[in-house]
Amino acid sequence: MNWINHRKLMTGLAIATALTTAAAALPVQAATLRMAWSQDATGLDPHKQTAFPSIRLLELVYEPLVRLDADLNVIPAIATSWEFAPDAKTLTFKLDPNAKFTNGAQVTPADVKASFERILNEETAAAARSNFLSIDTIDTPDAETVVFNLKTADVPILVAMATINAAIVPASEIEAGNVGTEAVGSGPFKLDSWEPNSREVLSANADWAGGDVKVDGITISVLPDETAILASLRAGQTDFALLNDPLVATMVPNEANLQLNRAPVLAYNVLQLNPSRPPMDNLKVRQAMSCAINRQEIVDAALAGEGKVTGPLTMPAFAQDPSTLFCYEQDLEKAKALMAESGVSGFTAKVIGATGEPPVAASEAQVLQAQLAEIGINLEIEMMELNVYVDTWLAGNFDMAVAQNGGRPDPFPMYNRYFTKDGNLLKVSNFVDDTLDTLMREGQAETDPAKRVEIFHKFENHLVEQAPWLWLSTGYGYTAQLKTVSGFVPSPTGTLFGLTEVSVQ
Repeated sequence: MNWINHRKLMTGLAIATALTTAAAALPVQAATLRMAWSQDATGLDPHKQTAFPSIRLLELVYEPLVRLDADLNVIPAIATSWEFAPDAKTLTFKLDPNAKFTNGAQVTPADVKASFERILNEETAAAARSNFLSIDTIDTPDAETVVFNLKTADVPILVAMATINAAIVPASEIEAGNVGTEAVGSGPFKLDSWEPNSREVLSANADWAGGDVKVDGITISVLPDETAILASLRAGQTDFALLNDPLVATMVPNEANLQLNRAPVLAYNVLQLNPSRPPMDNLKVRQAMSCAINRQEIVDAALAGEGKVTGPLTMPAFAQDPSTLFCYEQDLEKAKALMAESGVSGFTAKVIGATGEPPVAASEAQVLQAQLAEIGINLEIEMMELNVYVDTWLAGNFDMAVAQNGGRPDPFPMYNRYFTKDGNLLKVSNFVDDTLDTLMREGQAETDPAKRVEIFHKFENHLVEQAPWLWLSTGYGYTAQLKTVSGFVPSPTGTLFGLTEVSVQ
């Protein structure tokens, strides 16, 4: 090599080194996150939606007063602070003066009041209405203060408010009747477009009071086959994906360029019976079904071992050892004896499930079908599209349903909708029980944490013995991402709110 060429080479290396150093010093450039999931939202009204995909989308667009962090602590959202009165019958919030809706309007106490009045209005058919029936009046004494005056002490109302079903929407949108047709929230993203069962396009909300979102936006593709989602990740066509199928999720760690995020969730898999229909109105029949089920076998066969047997209380602060609950260990002899006592020799019933939500629903139904056949129960399985299933489920129009329901850190907002006499989802449970109703109300009003645990353990024990539903398991929430994506923190609630911290290199 001559001197001139050697000098050119050394100069080139120096320039390359300098460029590399300069590039390293630059901040990571914002980009659009390419995301995929297998089930799309079924609607845009944050107060009405119960389907997981709808909630996951709307959590990025709307905000409640408070939210839960990854450790299930209540943290600020639209409200910067809150305080209970000593008797827990008054709850006062201070709002963030910088909180704005995507239409440019400031979030005001009037918007908070209008939102909760809409939730409490029976005509709204709000999904979480029962969680807020303790509200007597709402005061708005100044431009940043909202005061909830309660009919009874209600400590769990704060956790109930930390969900998208308690989102704050503009009073003007409520008056115009636009909630659910236009997505005007105060969250980290704006919903620019929604093509149902195809794609969503979101852009970062530059006015979000919660801070700077690290990506320019999110484009969500709906790919109904989760193996296709995995293939898209492998090909580098998708940056981030929500996975529901544990079988697909277990394939991710074998991919060099992919990362799996796996976290235990509060949501639970359950066989919901309809106790208003014979012969499920017979306690002995329901108990026989509970005794006939091998819950661990369902976890192993349907969930690929990705889960654990659970009772109704899935939250760590209240959960009991499932082996201590009534008939949680399979006992076929006891099941057959209970069927004999019931006077029912056998019967045929239809069990419904949603296609793909969760993906294990069909497998769970098939295992249950085989297990219950041992005591003369013939299950006919009907799988439905998610939107059809949700409508059927909300109407309580089923013999049995394989369901996956969301969990909460507190038992009251988790179950009062189903198992109190004024629960707004009483049609779904079709079950009224004085003991459950009484224990729910005691647990709501009790302020001593240890006494609340004791009350809800009694609630769980009685619920399992009455067996209106047969709780099966909890599992995991899964997301997968390219290793060029960083910053996502999963949560036991399954929320995708952690996408606000995501960067794409």
